[in-house]
Amino acid sequence: MSAVPDSEIEHLLRRAGFGARADELALFRNMTTSQAVDYLVNYEQVPDDVDSHIGQTGYVGVNTTNGAFAPQSNIVDSRQRWLFRMLHSNRPLQEKMTLFWHNHFATGYTKIAGALSASEGARYMAAKASEDPGQVRGQIEMLRDNALGNFQDLLVNIAKDTAMLVWLDGRSNTKNMPQENFGREVMELFTMGVGNYTEPDVYAAARVFTGWNLARPGSATDGSQHYEFVYNAGQHETSAKTFSFPIYTNGSPTIPARPASAGMQDGLDFLAALAANPNTGRYLATKLYRFFISESGAVDAGWVNTIALVYQQTHYDMRQVVRAVLLSPQFWNSDAYFARYSWPAEFVVRATKDIGWNGFSMFNALTPLSNMGQVLYDPPDVSGWDLGQSWFSTGAMLARMNFASTVAGNQKFALATAAQPYSKSPETLLNWVLDSLQTAPMTSAVVGELDNYLRATGAWSGSAAQLQAKVPGLVHLVAGSSEYQLV
Repeated sequence: MSAVPDSEIEHLLRRAGFGARADELALFRNMTTSQAVDYLVNYEQVPDDVDSHIGQTGYVGVNTTNGAFAPQSNIVDSRQRWLFRMLHSNRPLQEKMTLFWHNHFATGYTKIAGALSASEGARYMAAKASEDPGQVRGQIEMLRDNALGNFQDLLVNIAKDTAMLVWLDGRSNTKNMPQENFGREVMELFTMGVGNYTEPDVYAAARVFTGWNLARPGSATDGSQHYEFVYNAGQHETSAKTFSFPIYTNGSPTIPARPASAGMQDGLDFLAALAANPNTGRYLATKLYRFFISESGAVDAGWVNTIALVYQQTHYDMRQVVRAVLLSPQFWNSDAYFARYSWPAEFVVRATKDIGWNGFSMFNALTPLSNMGQVLYDPPDVSGWDLGQSWFSTGAMLARMNFASTVAGNQKFALATAAQPYSKSPETLLNWVLDSLQTAPMTSAVVGELDNYLRATGAWSGSAAQLQAKVPGLVHLVAGSSEYQLV
């Protein structure tokens, strides 16, 4: 098998990452397709040292608004750190799957901050255990740690996650007043999907998780005091819970009555049953199809069944599932190229990779991201963001165009310098820009308008002054085009 062509590398890294930096292109050119996929999915072999480069020369900047950079307690800094990671991580698939799970297990900072405090909201969404005095691991860090882990483990982790327990009101789930929110959403949105459970199942699930609450250990004096999961046996409802689908491998749909001291097993049995349910494998495969393959047309039912089978046969190993996705013929079919609408975070990071970041700060991407419709750590509700064409209101598209203009203007001199070898004619310059910023196929009319833009001010000389005047504008037009919004 031959090395991967640049067009295929670009496709792979648009989907399994956030576009391709020049060094990433150079790295993957020396690999076959299977080697490239294995490199991406086996990311633990690559050092995760990206955060150590924050603030260093040669990397995109971050701004602090309240003293020291504190992503563990300031959500503005948290968002900048994640964008920094998306841009500079040498584990792009880990960050891409973290974003996927963030939308799948959608949890909003605003509610957490409102229930606790602004700093606590950031803490339980974004803190690393290594930087927190109470060893708190925020939800996104947990999702990152489990990005290609076992789905059953991920379910248990999300059910015990502090932010999720606040977000879906699990901390108030008691035997006298069972709280149904998590029980409903873990079936409808996190595992089996709509139509595969009943309303009595929701009430039974609520009772399963009674007593899955929060404790408050640590000291306020040294900052170690924090919320963490606790199984409160005194608040567990101990009777049997019967569902409309099997819970155990023998086909039994009933979780037996247990003493309160052993009642946490109810939840573990239930989550294991959800992970094992065939509808869960198909539900996840369908979401992965739309995320990695295509948002247009019908979902390929045969592909879904194939990926769901991998899910079942590997006992829910998401590494093997995603590897099968990325090696599938459907992923590499030319029809899958540019067949998905980029999420705002994807657009921002990819555009910054393509255009340049020297002297640019990710702080300056936060308001544009909000205007595009995506605030990291704050999806609008438990179902996540509306995807696909829903990203593209008039205002959101304008925000994308304006962001492209901002980054291109910021990189004006660097772009002009990089363009000098291609300045012989408007055609060579345009071809270089279109090759650098890969887009969905443009019509001859669109290409003609871009060519007209370069010729609009008279004779072409290719001078430094002309390049400084024209190249940033051309880059802005391409990165702000409708064709560039597809990945």
